[in-house]
Amino acid sequence: MNNITISDLTLDDLLPHRGHMMLLDKVLEVDSKHALTLCRVKKSWPMADETGVHPLILIELAAQTAGVCNGLDRIQTQGIDSDQMGWLVGVKKTEFFINTLPFGSEIMVQAENTYNFENLREVSCQLHLDNTLICTSLLQLFQA
Repeated sequence: MNNITISDLTLDDLLPHRGHMMLLDKVLEVDSKHALTLCRVKKSWPMADETGVHPLILIELAAQTAGVCNGLDRIQTQGIDSDQMGWLVGVKKTEFFINTLPFGSEIMVQAENTYNFENLREVSCQLHLDNTLICTSLLQLFQA
């Protein structure tokens, strides 16, 4: 329907998150089936303490990255002014391979739609810190 590309868009166009809950810093790659994002761990993030950030936040990074490709798909099929409703996210399976996320570190997040039917998605995610796998997650997304 629309020939909008990622270079025409901002994170605010793709995701409903604002302020301190926008955890992504940069979109490196995106199409309607996958996204690759970069995030820098900040002291302002939820679940931060004096030592770093609890790895449970990685699920939110995965969900926001999944939202990038599904947000692009929404814009390309329904238009830039379409309803930007968020997705309900269920965690089917997640494994963490790190105890704390150090402040200032960069996390690369890859999300790929592995199942897509109407308003239901299953998304496989891998998260890396310095080329080391720190989390895998299988998410289920539903948009009412």
